[in-house]
Amino acid sequence: MVKWLHSLRRKIKEQHASIIYPHEGFLPPSQDTFAAIGELSRVVRNNPDAVEIYLALGNLFRSQGEIERAIQIRTNLIARPHLEAQFKARAWYELGLDYKRAGILDRAQAALEQAHEITGDDPAVIKEMARLAADSTNFSTAAQYYALLEQPLPQAHYLVRAARQEEEKSKDDRAGYKLIEKALKVYPGSVEAWVEIVCRDYRHQNWTNLRFDLKSGLQNVQRELRFVLLEGLFQFIAARSSAGDNLQEQFECSSIVVNTVSELEQDMVLCYYCAIFMKQCGRYTECLEWLEKTLVLGPDFWPARLEMLELSLDHQVLTESFKAQLMFFTRRANSVKRFVCQRCGLKREQLFFNCPRCYSWHSISFRTQLGE
Repeated sequence: MVKWLHSLRRKIKEQHASIIYPHEGFLPPSQDTFAAIGELSRVVRNNPDAVEIYLALGNLFRSQGEIERAIQIRTNLIARPHLEAQFKARAWYELGLDYKRAGILDRAQAALEQAHEITGDDPAVIKEMARLAADSTNFSTAAQYYALLEQPLPQAHYLVRAARQEEEKSKDDRAGYKLIEKALKVYPGSVEAWVEIVCRDYRHQNWTNLRFDLKSGLQNVQRELRFVLLEGLFQFIAARSSAGDNLQEQFECSSIVVNTVSELEQDMVLCYYCAIFMKQCGRYTECLEWLEKTLVLGPDFWPARLEMLELSLDHQVLTESFKAQLMFFTRRANSVKRFVCQRCGLKREQLFFNCPRCYSWHSISFRTQLGE
């Protein structure tokens, strides 16, 4: 009993003597945020007029997924009768982000509009309103906001998506053409717009326009994004092929692609796309020729070697067991994500124009090496 009392007295003395509260101090990284929340909570209890600390505390709650507590802090601040305009605007702005994180998009929109009324065309507020409009599939509105921000690249992107919406509503693929033309006028290097145009040309079997538009698109988009235009067209044709597309149409398109790319300076990835367009319509001899050109430009380019391996399998004498093992590895290799964000390293199998992780525009790149 005496030992227990001495132990208890020592613990109480250590706690009062220390400037660090229990469960704080040398914490693992995952606990640092909780320690910060605890410290800021004590500060605001002792200093209720510290608005900036309240805002920071709300952000920490949001980062931990405690959205209700974050919302409560913002609403309490907004309800203060004599709160300065700049702090009220900030509270509305953060409240909008809280609601967006919670998935309540209409309330998020209302909160951001309140912040906009106070701040005017503040870039941070306008940018969040643009993202929110995009998340709500209001692409025309998103394009208008990016126009206010004088950011032509995302403005053109959402004009193209608005054009698709118009087509879906009217069931007429010419309905959104003016929006696509506007997108190219705003940003001539909009690869999204050029993909839409060449896919329309293919759909209408307008080979003269396809030849002209493909050449124009490859000349106008950034050189490192040229493959996106070809990939978009290739995916579009592949989707139509599964629905019973005519092989003659693919033959015409592949000839146009090869002739157009041949006029440009040699590029390893573009040569690879010439090969897979040839393979798509059954022109295997020409496909192999383009694959060989690709490997001359880049001997370590793994997609080209994989295609050559698959094309040569039918000409090899293999045991069924060995062939089964080889097919397993080729299937796994084909499932490797081919595209990567140059900024954050996010890997994707499908094309993307805005990185879903770091929100970088047109940061996509083809993975030329598996270690990328």
